[in-house]
Amino acid sequence: MNHTFERRDFLKTAGLAAVSSVGWGFAQATTSKDAPPAARPRLLAGCCAYSYSSYLKKGQMTMEEFILKGVALGVQGVDMTTYWLKSSDTAYLAGLRRFAYRNGMPFSGAAIGTDMCQPDAAKRRDELEKIRKWVDATEILGASHLRVFGGEVPAGSTEEQGIQWVVETMKPACDYAAQKGVIIGIESHGGITSKATNIVSILRQVDSPFAGCNLDIANFQENPYEQIEACLPYATHAHVRDFYGESKKPLDLDRVWQLFVKAGYRGYMSAEYEGAEDSMTGVPKLIEKIKALCSKYSRL
Repeated sequence: MNHTFERRDFLKTAGLAAVSSVGWGFAQATTSKDAPPAARPRLLAGCCAYSYSSYLKKGQMTMEEFILKGVALGVQGVDMTTYWLKSSDTAYLAGLRRFAYRNGMPFSGAAIGTDMCQPDAAKRRDELEKIRKWVDATEILGASHLRVFGGEVPAGSTEEQGIQWVVETMKPACDYAAQKGVIIGIESHGGITSKATNIVSILRQVDSPFAGCNLDIANFQENPYEQIEACLPYATHAHVRDFYGESKKPLDLDRVWQLFVKAGYRGYMSAEYEGAEDSMTGVPKLIEKIKALCSKYSRL
């Protein structure tokens, strides 16, 4: 039996598991009209709370107001960047879940910051406990995806050592998350996950249907299209900007969407705005690009 194929096939479908209760029906995309139903792309416009970080970190926007902003933008899900939650208490999280449901806004997932690339075993255990805590919080929110970071390779250490430290932490984290029905998506971010080859190596060794890649298309410093394509078999959620790298070179979003379509991706394409323009006017512009491409390649 080809277990690698089964795992990859599951990961390709896992991105939509978080939204299966939404109940939207999608017409067959014209780009894949001859494909079997399981292979057709389903692309959902979303928005990350991080897009409004300048307002959230100053207390000028609450998470409830962000949820309502998602409603106004017409997205199909919001990604709850946890940095600005008032607490992780059950009552508060359950209240947010109810608020979102009453406003018809699903959570595409939650996002935390982690550093699993730790030489010290005690620090790796601390990171594991942190992930477990937020897996519980994600379950209370009613979401099925939790974004994590790999972390930076410490000075004097090799990438291979970093990969092993991340695997050692992420594997038991995914075993725990499996009990809650939560997928852990390691982000293509920086440090140990700055290259697609490292991300793929980590996920192959973790070898769990509850492990995937939170594919941030803007974080690769070079050859972005090739690196995005390499990560796509493992993608469980996507973060979107229209530039890439520290130099903020323009990114051809239509070309990116075509890669997602080719891979049969099903899940969220969530705006994570970091442009120079104020987010109150910049985010809607990015969202409109995302909505247009989702409509083009995955019609409601």
